[in-house]
Amino acid sequence: MVSDRSVIESPGATNTGPQTEAVWERREAQELIKPPTPPLKPGSLNGGNEEVNKHMVGEGWVIGFVAEAVEIRRVYSPGLTINNIKQVINETIETNILRKPAPTRLRDLIRQIRACRTAAEERAVVNTECAYIRSTFRETDCIWKCRNMAKLLYIHMLGYPAHFGQVECLKLAASPKYTDKRIGYLGAMLLLDERADVHVLLTNCLKNDLNSSTQFIVGTALCTLAAIASPEMARDLCNDVERLIVSTNAFLRKKAILCAFRFVRRVPELMEDYLPKCEVFLADKNHGILIATITLITEMCEQSGPVLRYFKSIIPTLVRMLKSLTVTGYSPEHLVSGVSDPFLQVKILRLLRVLGRGDPAQSEIMNDVLAQVATSTETSKNAGNAILYETVLTIMNVESENSLRVLAVNILGRFLLNNDKNIRFIGLLTLVKTVHKDMTAVQRHRITILECLSDADPSIQRCAMELSFTLINTQNIEMVVRELLRYLESTDAEMKALCSSKIVLAAETYSPSIHWHLDVLLKILTIAGNHIRDDVISSTIQLISNSPVHEQRFITGKMWQAITNMNQLENRQPLVQVAVWTIGEYAESGGFDEFELIEHYRQLLWAPQLSITTKQYILVSLAKISVRIDGCTPEIQNIINSFRVHLNIDLQQRANEFSQLFGDHKHLRTSLLEKMPKLKLSELTASEYNADFAAEESSDTEQQQQLQQPDVPAPSVEPSNQDILLDLLGDCFSSDGNGNNALAIVPVPQATQSQPYYPTTSFNQNGPTTNNNGPGATGSGDILNLLGLSAQTNALTIYQPPTATPAIPSMDVYQKDDIHIRFFIHPIGAPFEQPTMSPSPARITVQTTNGSHNTIEKFLFQAAVPKSFALTLREPSGSVMPPGGTIMQDLLIVRNNTGAPSTGSGLRMKVRFSYEVENYSMVEQIDVNDFPSDFLR
Repeated sequence: MVSDRSVIESPGATNTGPQTEAVWERREAQELIKPPTPPLKPGSLNGGNEEVNKHMVGEGWVIGFVAEAVEIRRVYSPGLTINNIKQVINETIETNILRKPAPTRLRDLIRQIRACRTAAEERAVVNTECAYIRSTFRETDCIWKCRNMAKLLYIHMLGYPAHFGQVECLKLAASPKYTDKRIGYLGAMLLLDERADVHVLLTNCLKNDLNSSTQFIVGTALCTLAAIASPEMARDLCNDVERLIVSTNAFLRKKAILCAFRFVRRVPELMEDYLPKCEVFLADKNHGILIATITLITEMCEQSGPVLRYFKSIIPTLVRMLKSLTVTGYSPEHLVSGVSDPFLQVKILRLLRVLGRGDPAQSEIMNDVLAQVATSTETSKNAGNAILYETVLTIMNVESENSLRVLAVNILGRFLLNNDKNIRFIGLLTLVKTVHKDMTAVQRHRITILECLSDADPSIQRCAMELSFTLINTQNIEMVVRELLRYLESTDAEMKALCSSKIVLAAETYSPSIHWHLDVLLKILTIAGNHIRDDVISSTIQLISNSPVHEQRFITGKMWQAITNMNQLENRQPLVQVAVWTIGEYAESGGFDEFELIEHYRQLLWAPQLSITTKQYILVSLAKISVRIDGCTPEIQNIINSFRVHLNIDLQQRANEFSQLFGDHKHLRTSLLEKMPKLKLSELTASEYNADFAAEESSDTEQQQQLQQPDVPAPSVEPSNQDILLDLLGDCFSSDGNGNNALAIVPVPQATQSQPYYPTTSFNQNGPTTNNNGPGATGSGDILNLLGLSAQTNALTIYQPPTATPAIPSMDVYQKDDIHIRFFIHPIGAPFEQPTMSPSPARITVQTTNGSHNTIEKFLFQAAVPKSFALTLREPSGSVMPPGGTIMQDLLIVRNNTGAPSTGSGLRMKVRFSYEVENYSMVEQIDVNDFPSDFLR
């Protein structure tokens, strides 16, 4: 202290008494505020800024600060020197005055963005803030990095690009400060994924933090690794995670187990390291560790069949654990809304569902505890409803007793009466998925399901509509269709198209009478308007053509009333098309006033709102009326002649051709415009209509019945391009772009020839369609004459399939997140087309099904095989899967060096597929190693 004082004391001064001590303190304060002599050095008291110096002296805050520092030195820290005080003051000035002002806080940015009234204002605020954040990232000594990164993450959550912050995340994660490290790892989890190459740079930082002595740093690193670990990162860090799994710290052990869950999902071969440890962890008392362990076991069981069989032995342990949670007393540590640890109960139920699927013996062990959970769980809170929902799914997916299935359906029925819309939606969605398990039990809740059609929530309406169509049978069709027509009046345009088509299919399948059927079709045309699909128009015309004469007279009068007494016909053009077709065919039975009829047709033809297609219908109908009703031919001829100069070439051509029938060729008019022959009806059955929920056994039965035909000698020439896959599945209907089942039209065979014919199926983008090469179809000779191949007609032999189709083996490759991928392995040499590879390749048909209620877009399937095989991927049937839709794709595989002895291993395949759902991109990769042992060996 003497050396410090000697700097400012006068010669000859003495150091005696408390007054002298006070003088030294005053002089020290004066020295601190004394303006330094130029030149000033960076880091000095005021940095050479006179304005700042005046501000500091004028405000007097430096004197107060120094006086307080001196007081602290005198009372609390006698070792504090003047140099230390100067350093503190310099750092304070540099931080608060000489540098840039502090950036906007995150809460202030959120307020600014929420205050924006338009999207343009929001973009302006975000762009301004992003520009500032970029500028601070370029600075090396910015002290606001954490704040800026937090704001950037919020901007990223709003959907704006934030990729420029990826490298800054790595820098913060490598910082020794926990506050920086925490925000850096959070940014890495949000801004990085395994497709970004920069995430590999994080591996070394994660490895260092996993070996840290601070549990919070280790826990943060484990959370990040569990969120963004790639296969390469998992292999590099699996040893560190395995070491932490056996840690005595429960906090770290739980996070390490969840990290292992991510590793197993990305690299399935790593699961062997965790199998023995999981059984030990099931005996732990910590619920967090139990939840993490059961999550890991569930993932491993879904990934591998042998692992699933390995863990079947833990079912009694899980049952005891679930029973103890159900009957346990008050436990405030794990109680949620009056339910004992619902999170653990849900995890146990999910694992039981996986372990008991298709195993009656193991399912029998679960029956008692499932019944106990279903009857004793509190239903007034969401926690209890979540447990009941998982219980229902478990009951429906394991081999449970019939009484339990009825109990599960009744629980879902109670869900439909809940005031919470989310619970009602869950109940309907679960019934849609499980209705085929017990149709009788679901029928008891038909009234409640139909009431959901009038719900204000469109999601609930759609689920109720799909479920209602599933419940239709011959006894309740009139009541259900009446409610569906009421729903059709209030729904939106998209749902009108879907609902109207399904009502038409249901009416064709279960119609009690033709009169009722025609009346329903007329109501559909009136209510749905322009939103119905073309199949409704064709189905209606088809039915009218095959109706009795009195029904044709009835519907003709109804159609005439519909187009004369209704306004805004431009919004109901399908109705106009069917009406004018009916009047043109059966006008003689309608009792019309011919002048009123012709005048109304004239108005329709010259209405600018009607489409060209509708006017084509009207023009043809008008020509036919000329031979149905006498006395109106001159008026019809004048109207048709006026269209001979129409701007539309199609209408102009039709008018010119019809005008010839009124002139030089009028003797042909009656024969050319006679009634159309009856159209052949579609063969629709209840099993086809409800094929979405029908068991596979029913399809196999129908296929066997279809193949029960007289024996015919073997064909001399086998046709090419025959895809028998869909015949095997009994899939007689296809799924169009909007997700509804469009049933294939199968003409009724005529008994004119004794030789039988068989329908064959081919696959196109819209699904399987049925082609009938038989007596009722167009003769093949006409087509060959058009192609100049008539000389070969006699050489063709009609293909006669055998009486029994051999079963094509299939294997389930992936079934998760409502995505189901199945491989159909065709025998080598099966006819599909001329092979492009030599030797003959094996064919695998990949069937991908969308089991969700969202449309999947940009679906891309990729596969890779070892170098000992050659793989060719054929063009898929599409890239978009509507709800319930399917995409098919063929894989051609051949083994290389077939001349050498087949001593190599069997076929192994890596499958990678990606898709987008609701603007989120998903990528999954799996290994397929369970091919038949004799396949390609």
